[in-house]
Amino acid sequence: MSAAERLNHLLELADQGPALRAALAEEVAELLADWPPDYPETMRGACESLLTKAARDLDGPTRARLRVRLYADPALFARVLPREPGAQALIAAARKGEALTPLLASYLGVDTAVAGDILSDESGFSLAVAAKGAGLDRAAFSALALLTHPGGADDKARAMLDSYDAIGPAEAGRRLRTWRESFSHAAE
Repeated sequence: MSAAERLNHLLELADQGPALRAALAEEVAELLADWPPDYPETMRGACESLLTKAARDLDGPTRARLRVRLYADPALFARVLPREPGAQALIAAARKGEALTPLLASYLGVDTAVAGDILSDESGFSLAVAAKGAGLDRAAFSALALLTHPGGADDKARAMLDSYDAIGPAEAGRRLRTWRESFSHAAE
């Protein structure tokens, strides 16, 4: 499909309304992540605008998939999927001592059992992987880690941050996709 045909197809999807927003967003994210060399760079701006607009109306699991897909390009990620209130809601709930498992499950797009396992990992490594895979920045991860593992020694807090820093976004994204896939297969 030529660049002009592909752009027309995406614009037609955008005109279909909210019902096809998720399909549009995922298709545009894939295109932006793997930009064909024969497509004009001027078309990228239109695609980024489409994705930014479509992302406003997406549910948590779809936004989570997009975060994982785009996380390898931090500048693109920041432009089209700015920090969302979901991460802030997690931190606020942790500060209030509310149940985080269902919120984390929704934010990550995983089963509540997986979210529970992530939160119960005392080392904080699973939370670091999940946070990095979902595109949570270091400051938000740090706040969430300290709130979900209170009373830890400074060494433990440093170890959690080191885990976050050590895991690459691609590896974290793969692990998060594996958790999601196990959730989707269990739901079938």
